[in-house]
Amino acid sequence: MGGELVLIAMFLGVIVWAWRVVTWVWLSPKKMEKMLKEQGLSGTRYRLLYGDTKEIKHMAKLANSNPINLCDDFVPRLIPFYHHVMKAYGKSSFFWMGPVARVIIMEPELIQEILTNNRTFKKPTPKPLAKFLVCGLSGCEDEKWSKHRKIINPAFYVDKLKAR
Repeated sequence: MGGELVLIAMFLGVIVWAWRVVTWVWLSPKKMEKMLKEQGLSGTRYRLLYGDTKEIKHMAKLANSNPINLCDDFVPRLIPFYHHVMKAYGKSSFFWMGPVARVIIMEPELIQEILTNNRTFKKPTPKPLAKFLVCGLSGCEDEKWSKHRKIINPAFYVDKLKAR
């Protein structure tokens, strides 16, 4: 009887673990993809487990294999996959790094709205090690975030700044 309970517990443990893996690699990314599309964003389709990482690596290798002239556009050379995604899906789009969606926002009005409504778009709490490694605006929290946001806010009103 005791051996049967151990086997049942192990079986249930395997089922729970399998469900978590399926949720992590398929259900959550597909739900995120649907939500992003409902919000008007377009982007690459989610591919199981690896997302767009193979294509990112391939495009970077291909871009670096060709020589570049000083008069050439350097963006496709430095960030070829980002350039491809923005060209194909627009300035507000998304792609996949494994099972995690990455959103590209290149419209100043939308960036300003996100920075203004920092309580609506709360940044996720960083992992303990990342907290020590991340610096700059992306590493700021609460009051420090608000202070830095006020400092960079005029950058979105360049037309209102007086040139000397």
